[in-house]
Amino acid sequence: MSILDTIDLPSKLKALSKEQLIVLAEEIRQTIIKTVAKTGGHLAPSLGVVELTLALHKVFNMPEDKIIWDVGHQAYCHKIITGRRKKFNTLRQKNGLSGFPKISESEYDSFGTGHSSTSISAALGMALARDISGQNNEVIAVIGDGSLTGGQAFEALNNAGHLGTNMIVILNDNEMSIDKNVGALSEYLSQMRTAPTYNKVKHDLEFLLRKIPSIGDSVANAVERVKDSLRYLLIPGELFEDLGFTYLGPIDGHNIELLSEVLEKAKAINGPVLIHVLTQKGKGYVPAENKSNKFHGVGPFCIESGEIIKTNSKPTYTAVFSKALVNLAMEDEDIVAITAAMPEGTGLKKFGESFPTRFFDVGIVEQHAVTVAAGLASQKEKPVLALYSTFAQRAYDQIIHDVCLQNLPVVLMLDRAGIVGEDGPTHHGVFDFSFIRHMPNVTIMAPKDESELNDMLYSALKYQSPVVIRYPRGCGIGVEVPDKPKFIEIGSSEILSKGIDVAFFAIGAMVDNCIKASQLLAARGINASVINARFVKPLDEKIINDISKQTKKLITVEDNILAGGFGSAILEYINDNNMFDVRVLRLGLPDKFIEQGKRQELLDNYNLSVEKIVEKAIEFLKD
Repeated sequence: MSILDTIDLPSKLKALSKEQLIVLAEEIRQTIIKTVAKTGGHLAPSLGVVELTLALHKVFNMPEDKIIWDVGHQAYCHKIITGRRKKFNTLRQKNGLSGFPKISESEYDSFGTGHSSTSISAALGMALARDISGQNNEVIAVIGDGSLTGGQAFEALNNAGHLGTNMIVILNDNEMSIDKNVGALSEYLSQMRTAPTYNKVKHDLEFLLRKIPSIGDSVANAVERVKDSLRYLLIPGELFEDLGFTYLGPIDGHNIELLSEVLEKAKAINGPVLIHVLTQKGKGYVPAENKSNKFHGVGPFCIESGEIIKTNSKPTYTAVFSKALVNLAMEDEDIVAITAAMPEGTGLKKFGESFPTRFFDVGIVEQHAVTVAAGLASQKEKPVLALYSTFAQRAYDQIIHDVCLQNLPVVLMLDRAGIVGEDGPTHHGVFDFSFIRHMPNVTIMAPKDESELNDMLYSALKYQSPVVIRYPRGCGIGVEVPDKPKFIEIGSSEILSKGIDVAFFAIGAMVDNCIKASQLLAARGINASVINARFVKPLDEKIINDISKQTKKLITVEDNILAGGFGSAILEYINDNNMFDVRVLRLGLPDKFIEQGKRQELLDNYNLSVEKIVEKAIEFLKD
């Protein structure tokens, strides 16, 4: 029996020896690797914090004490040792374990996470609630060096330091977010890791100790025995001290004994404490150590080779965007590109390599990224900002006030829009139509295929106004992308087929499903029009009017929430123009957070698969 087999609750860790904990760490790593190789997931972050997780659960008493994992990419070990080991093979699957901390999943998940830079704020709130109620439990926030660049993290540090609240912040410093960290804070932390002060002070201290009569040698020898722990006492974290925190670090994040010792010391300190822990992202699996960005979030892979298992040879929408932008930038030197710490994920890596002076990675700060883009646009540059749809939510205010209000020509590319699959509710990009559509001056587009994405990017850069283009995760449908893109007039839709019985108004990734649905309906003698709307805003009013004269039954189809989305826009137009003889069925996502699962499973659950669209259309025609 392995040691891991005996660990059903974290309290069992307290009886384990140093040697047993080291063995356990390796067993957990192998469990994570074997599982993620099948399910996909955030491998490298979780491998990097195994020892830290074990030390936390050994020293503290969960769930009475609270751990908040920033983002949650690193929480797999935590899940395994908190009673979920036997279900770990269901990771990221429908009705299985979430890939992120989730309050409803376990009492050991103190706070749900999925987006960055929130943990310190949440921990401070919990600590304040503890103090109000007169309790004495510990509250610990674990945040990565990448997430620490987010403005909210600094707001929280400033507030916590000002209040002097008892809480612990663990800075998990692996020199990476998803890609290589950038910015002044990253440079500051790097200097702290390599500061020559440590070696000099250590040498001077040992020299002075040995000069003390009688006890000097014994004290110096004791210091030598804990030389690793000396490091956390000798390198100052001026920035954090100035914010009101007691700074301990940097220390080796893979030394369980040392971690436990420092955590115990932190518990005894009055006021907020920041422990600076150095870890290696992907530790214990060589491919992930060598290419931690590749294995940050990864699909199924071969353990032996580290090669990703590809199930589709078609290019991804991200790759199509990447190539299109580079081609356009070769002809237009005013085009600049911006990413929020995700050059690889958003397809901007090639742009950065091709045009380094026109590429800006601003770190995990979406709000800042939008306003930087607005500043560039105000000076006649042509900024293209690529974000994941779910992360664009964080920049709502900046999109309104800094871009749309000033009618600045920023092109916002929203990758991973719609249903993204296994990452679940924190990562589905299903709100963008709704929260952007009501903003004045903005144009919102969604391509039906890879070629149209190419055309939309080309057109957006010529519109001279704010533009949002959203597209799904993963591969396109396999159409050829011409070398020369075509210009698309603002607000112009496209009739793909004509029928008199019913009309599908589809947007983005749902167009192809509606084409296939219309073909199945035709086999049943039902003739359907299919309109590729292209635009959520502005609508093609002429085509709506023309189609509504041909058939009085319209079906809108979108992979966005129905509230305030594309279908709502169609309904508003029909109502405002007194077209009361026209009936509309809206297919989209309900008023709920969409669970995790394979994309096709979820589309089927919510009546957006080809088969379910056919079923709903037939029911609609019977009424």
